[in-house]
Amino acid sequence: MQLFITGGTGNIGSAVVAELLEHGHGATVLARSEASAALARDAGAEVVRGDLADVRAIRAAADAADGAIHLAFGNDFSSPQALAADIAEETAAIEAIAEVLAGSDRPFAIVSGTPWEDGRAALETDPLPTAGPVGGRGATVTRVLEDAAARGVRTSAVRLPRTVHKDGSGGFAGLLTDAARRSGVAGYPGTGAQRWPAVHSLDAAVLFRLVVERAPAGSSWHAVQDEGDAVRDIAEVIGRRLGLPVRQLPDDAFGQLAPIFAADQPASSAFTRAELGWTPTHPHLLEDLDRHLRP
Repeated sequence: MQLFITGGTGNIGSAVVAELLEHGHGATVLARSEASAALARDAGAEVVRGDLADVRAIRAAADAADGAIHLAFGNDFSSPQALAADIAEETAAIEAIAEVLAGSDRPFAIVSGTPWEDGRAALETDPLPTAGPVGGRGATVTRVLEDAAARGVRTSAVRLPRTVHKDGSGGFAGLLTDAARRSGVAGYPGTGAQRWPAVHSLDAAVLFRLVVERAPAGSSWHAVQDEGDAVRDIAEVIGRRLGLPVRQLPDDAFGQLAPIFAADQPASSAFTRAELGWTPTHPHLLEDLDRHLRP
């Protein structure tokens, strides 16, 4: 299959492109800059110039492909207005791809996050949250997943955990590391007992490939390797590797993401592993941080 990919030069996207090419598929990557385009070409992918707001380019690229994978997001958490604009931009791009693929039974894998449930690990059958700072993303994925499947698109949601990591960076753990470097303290919100799921980006890439190859329409899958690492444990590894003190910080130190950072949100991937034969093989989060973080 020749697959159109948004976000194909990021931490996750570059791993997905490599995984697809290694297994005989083709990749066409949306690139908003010449630097990104060069990275994609060097990896062996074809390039379409444009960004997530360029709906015309997105529609044309999706129409020419055998399926699509959506990974791109603006990630501007500087203000509620900026975040809302990013969500609206992403929604328009997802809807454009789904519309183009309608009636074709072509695969469309849409990135989302794992949900969280009180007192237990979230399952693939649990609904995505539609409230909170990024609830709009969950609402979009839920709606498109069902509507596009009914219109003949083999839609799937690949739910990524709070931390998708590689070489000691990425995801929420990476944000904690960046904050620690700036402040001189390896801090954590709440009690630190709350759990965040995690996955290595190379293992997540394998799941995206399996999903576009095999997953039925309207399905949801969890790219979860670590069901839930305690945030305090993550902070302690960061503090030890960077030579910084570790302590609880007030929620306002974590900005708009504070409610999410403070939530206990373990997630299971037992169904995904059993149904698709997905078996993560790369280092777990704490091991990855311990191997690669440097002062």
